[in-house]
Amino acid sequence: MFKTLEWTQDGVVMIDQRKLPGEELYPVFRTYQEVAQAIRDMVVRGAPAIGVAAAMGVALGVKHIQAGNPQEFERQFGEICETLASTRPTAVNLFWAIERMKRVFGQHFPSGDLQHVKGALEAEAVQMHAEDIALNRRMGSFGAGLLGERVLTHCNAGALATAGYGTALGVIRAAVEQGKKIQVFADETRPFLQGARLTAWELQKDNIPVTLITDNMAGYFMQQGKIDCVVVGADRIAANGDVANKIGTYSVAVLAKENNIPFYVAAPISTLDLSLPSGEHIPIEQRPSREVTHIQQSAIAPEGVQVANPAFDVTPNRYVTAIITERGVARAPYNQSLKAVSVLD
Repeated sequence: MFKTLEWTQDGVVMIDQRKLPGEELYPVFRTYQEVAQAIRDMVVRGAPAIGVAAAMGVALGVKHIQAGNPQEFERQFGEICETLASTRPTAVNLFWAIERMKRVFGQHFPSGDLQHVKGALEAEAVQMHAEDIALNRRMGSFGAGLLGERVLTHCNAGALATAGYGTALGVIRAAVEQGKKIQVFADETRPFLQGARLTAWELQKDNIPVTLITDNMAGYFMQQGKIDCVVVGADRIAANGDVANKIGTYSVAVLAKENNIPFYVAAPISTLDLSLPSGEHIPIEQRPSREVTHIQQSAIAPEGVQVANPAFDVTPNRYVTAIITERGVARAPYNQSLKAVSVLD
């Protein structure tokens, strides 16, 4: 099995998702600036994976701090966190992970033992990596029973989007492990083609039957009675259950509602942003126009054409049948159910 990302003493190792499925490359990112650029350039993508990568970036940056006094050490720590927080605006896991690293810093910094602070932050990043894999498996166990045999998914919410196993694909994997016969339909997910390049690649590696379709085919297969349910991941979920996910998710949700098909969202508690009352307040990242006008190095649009490239859209909660988390399945009214699952034990 491939590894999405890994902490090593040389730096953070990440599979370069831009190169898949053609090449399986594992470059080493040796500074926090390189980790930040890797997040920005989508070497690593997917909300949970971005969060873990950011935590590792913080630990890596702190590891290399050369400061003559605690005040300078603290200043550089703040700079590291700000740099990583500026990479992607929509995925709330990024900010959740950085805030968690800040809390650990605050707990250990007063001791004055800066080497101890470095060790504590490294241990926390490694722990977050292990936790993410474990919670994805728990999420899968809660969601597996909801799936029918023919499942549509959009974008990539698999092991590549997390520390391992996956959210939406984790639910699918868990269903297969329980003995269900699952046939996945994967939307290609323009313009970055995460479904075509990543989801299809992952599922083939696991020998899970997958059929790749273009984004504008989803309605056809629903209308033909060939889809039993939809399961997707999320980058941020507001308190009312509005879901921000990869662009095109909203269209799939509307089509599912029209065809009486359950629409499930699989996401960890760290993806909840209960500070936002609704999805109207979720910031939407705007990506470079070249992602739309080119596929790799090949131009597919006339030079100079005006381009809009929002990376995410928001699906209103009325289209969401249930939200699968590592603490159980939340259903409407989401203002109550999401608050309940988010409460710490």
